[in-house]
Amino acid sequence: MTHANAPDTPRSTLVVTAHAGDFVWRAGGAIALAASRGEKVTIACLTYGERGESAKAWREGRKLEEIKAMRRGEAEAAAAVLGAEVVFFDAGDYPLTVSPELTDRLVAVYREVQPDVVLTHPLDDPYNGDHPAAARMALDARVLAQAVGYPAGGEVIGAPPVFLFEPHQPEMCGFRPEVLLDISEVWETKRRAMECLAAQQHLWDYYTDLAVRRGVQLKRNAGPNLGLAHTTMAEAYMRPYPQVTGELA
Repeated sequence: MTHANAPDTPRSTLVVTAHAGDFVWRAGGAIALAASRGEKVTIACLTYGERGESAKAWREGRKLEEIKAMRRGEAEAAAAVLGAEVVFFDAGDYPLTVSPELTDRLVAVYREVQPDVVLTHPLDDPYNGDHPAAARMALDARVLAQAVGYPAGGEVIGAPPVFLFEPHQPEMCGFRPEVLLDISEVWETKRRAMECLAAQQHLWDYYTDLAVRRGVQLKRNAGPNLGLAHTTMAEAYMRPYPQVTGELA
């Protein structure tokens, strides 16, 4: 079972990501924070983003297998900076197709890592169908991994809370910043991980600016607006399931 009540077992975070760069841009701060606390973080990377997220490499005349190897190397380097382990599925992108076989492989990962927390994409994205496909399989696999009768190895899991990380076009994806996570203490780590993704260098400054804006919102929601200078950096998340708690906080 998910080991929230086992004090000697490190907490476990599972990140299900469609492409090799997604986990860095959208959840790199959460990953680095968890790793800095000694928690185990596993990234299930469904594709390398070789067709749809590697335009620069294609324009340079690189071939498919070369691009996949390049994106894998970038993702491995970024995960190492963040302190996480990455598992590659090589399922093929553009399109990433929802399938029972791929979902079953995710069930096996859930049962192996026994996550206390799950991070993945929102279920809507009109600009990139791979993202909701990954989210759908992540949520389906979470439910199947709880079923005692589901034919997969390992122990069944509990019901780990799920956080949906911010998409590139939040206004068009029905995204609401319901949770603001302060990543200030690990921001430099996230930035170094971002800089491992040379194939998408155009996004480095975009996601730096986004962290600044979310940091401003975090400060505004954490206390009185005193107009004081600060350097808070943050990430935003949504929750698809209710929060379970014995105390309102």
